[in-house]
Amino acid sequence: MRTIFVLFDSLNRLALGAYGGTAIATPNFDRFAARSMVFDRHYVGSLPCMPARRDMHTGRLNFLHRSWGPLEPFDNSYARILSQAGTYTHIVSDHLHYFEEGGAGYVNAFDSWHFVRGQEYDPLKVMVKPPVDRLRERFDPRHYPLGDVPKDRPVTRGTTSETAWRRSRGALNALFLEDEADWPTSKCFEAAFDFLDTNRETDGWMLQLECFDPHEPFNAPQRYRDAYQVGRGPKILDWPVYETVTNSAEEIAEIRGNYAALVAMCDARFGELLDWLDRENAWDDTCVILTTDHGFLLGEHDWWGKNKMPYYEEIAHIPLMIAHPEGRTGRHDGLTQTTDLMPTLLELHGAQIPDEVRAHSLLPALRGENVGRDSAILGMFAGPLCITDGDWTYYLYPRSETAEALAHYTLAPSHLDRSFSPEELASASLSPPMPFTKGVPVLRVDARPPIGEAGFEAAARRPAASPLYDLTRDPGQEMPVDDPETKARLELLAVHHLVAHDAPVEIFKHYGLFDSADHALVAAD
Repeated sequence: MRTIFVLFDSLNRLALGAYGGTAIATPNFDRFAARSMVFDRHYVGSLPCMPARRDMHTGRLNFLHRSWGPLEPFDNSYARILSQAGTYTHIVSDHLHYFEEGGAGYVNAFDSWHFVRGQEYDPLKVMVKPPVDRLRERFDPRHYPLGDVPKDRPVTRGTTSETAWRRSRGALNALFLEDEADWPTSKCFEAAFDFLDTNRETDGWMLQLECFDPHEPFNAPQRYRDAYQVGRGPKILDWPVYETVTNSAEEIAEIRGNYAALVAMCDARFGELLDWLDRENAWDDTCVILTTDHGFLLGEHDWWGKNKMPYYEEIAHIPLMIAHPEGRTGRHDGLTQTTDLMPTLLELHGAQIPDEVRAHSLLPALRGENVGRDSAILGMFAGPLCITDGDWTYYLYPRSETAEALAHYTLAPSHLDRSFSPEELASASLSPPMPFTKGVPVLRVDARPPIGEAGFEAAARRPAASPLYDLTRDPGQEMPVDDPETKARLELLAVHHLVAHDAPVEIFKHYGLFDSADHALVAAD
């Protein structure tokens, strides 16, 4: 078996024609859907980027035990397990977070990797003294707040001007993108084709082609921007701050148009991969998987972004398509989740699924069978807990917005781009092994907001009541429902998932579900 796992970042489900989208032309994504099993109720697990990838690697939800962080020493990883079972694994990516402290270990689990520079604030070109005045003339200060960027030196991490410095580097990258081949996504596909051409006669490999696009900033080549009539304003608006919408209708259209242009570029590049598969007659011995890590709000529900609000359907309900040489095509309406990718990849290549996995292989769906999932929970560390059965979504907010009782359980104490501080580590104690840590004790480190983790911010913006939505009658989630019986039913489902994932006792208390894990165990039984 050969597998090509294509992972885009922030690819909205309704951006694709195959899922009913009409605002963006996606002929190649739709062309792939025609020969795939299209999963109609596929949801995220842990949010955002690196937590989602840890879910994918391990087949477990990780947001119950820690925030954004590296692959843990005790974690199972599909890449490592496949390699040990005789499948060669290779990743091509421009996802900059893999190469920060909080992304350690993920690409190293593969037999080999290829990294492309230049996404977001990862420098495509290193300039000790960037032309800040020139950048201010070109980029809108609402998306590129460059007023605090010093001209002569980089800022110290953790200072108030760090965000401005990062966005200045994203703006600087854009100055050096001229030909379409210069874009990191284009370079990712070229590197993938090099691997595919080199190994076209070889069996027993998995290629993960992972593109940061269409993640913000929504910077696309000119021909795609022209197609969506964007870029005509006085300054560039393509990197929305995660906040409530205050823009004019014209500005909203500009930002959405820039996202559409970037999705169109992704579609075109993905089409080249489909062309390669056609030319090589590779569909008969290659499984192709297409998905994303999460979606993105483009003004829906009066929000930009993905982290500070409930995990609306635009964020949590994501695309997944699988084309298997022997699998069926069509639509699968059973509930599935990001964690399910791990056992799927292992089963595709005949590798054993570890006991710690709590997910479901998707291969039964390719045979027209039920996968076995009737509900799912998802969320961010310390943030609201979403429970869904595919028909209802319930955003259960924690009792405390400060989450002072929560702790990180880890042997790799790093946040997104820095290690835990000495002040944080001063609270560390050695906690007994958990069922998924393979007999290894772990550090228990007090969670101290604010630490730049999104879950705390989402909890701090709690609504008056935890919202419940009936997706059958209200797929746009415009009208919260007051239905205590349904809330109670979904809360009990949540307890089952928390027990199955060995959630620490403070998690049950955090969401007001039960006063102890033992009480939860009795209720779950």
